[in-house]
This record gives sequence, C-alpha cells and structure tokens, in this order.
Amino acid sequence: MLDQASVERDEAELSAAVSALSDPQRALFYAGVKPRLRDPDTYAALNWFFITGIHHFYLGRWVRGCIDLVGFLLGVVLILMGEWALGLLLILAISVIELWELFRSQIIIQLWNNQIYREELNKLAGKTTHH
Repeated sequence: MLDQASVERDEAELSAAVSALSDPQRALFYAGVKPRLRDPDTYAALNWFFITGIHHFYLGRWVRGCIDLVGFLLGVVLILMGEWALGLLLILAISVIELWELFRSQIIIQLWNNQIYREELNKLAGKTTHH
C-alpha cells in the first residue's frame, strides 16, 4: 500500500540529495533522468482508458498492460458470442481492479519518479567512487 506521506518524505530527501550535487553532477543527473521520468497528468489521462491497460504500457509494464488488454478483448469476444454475462463480468472485474490505479495515479507516478531519481543518484555515486 502506498503511503502519501512516506512518498513525499522520500521525494524531499531525494531533492535534497540532488541539490547537494555539484553543478556538473547535477547536469549529468538531469540528463540521465529526463527521458525516464513520467508525467502524472499523462498517466492519469491514459488511466481513463484503464480497461485497455494503456497506462501500464506508459510505465513499461508490458505484461500487466497485455493482461488488461487481452482480458478486455476476451470480454468483448464473449459478449459478441452471446456469453454477455461472462463477458461483462470479466470487463467489470478489470474495471474494478484498475479503477484503484486511476484514483492513485498521482502517487504511483510520484513513487515511479522517486525510484528513477534514486537509481540515477546511485549511478552517479558509483561513478564518483570509482574515479
């Protein structure tokens, strides 16, 4: 379970660590994180189509995205084959599970970006200790 206060505390600590870097290190840091950071608004917008799993693809969670997409398509196929109750049940189950991520999209991306910051700081620390 994600705890907003814990994630925000972690974010503040990481920001302080980035601020403590020298200017050249900070430039390297931002060059390393920029292409990997994710935007919470984009994630939330993609999450409105939660039933298709697009928001999982945005984070590179290919397996989870495929499970959502295949589950949704299977639900549609079941409905078209006359098994509408089973098809609707499958689509509803995916919807309920993914709806939670829609409401938690801000903290999910905050945690994601914190992890990217931590990885890049660790990478920089490894480079400076080996030189």
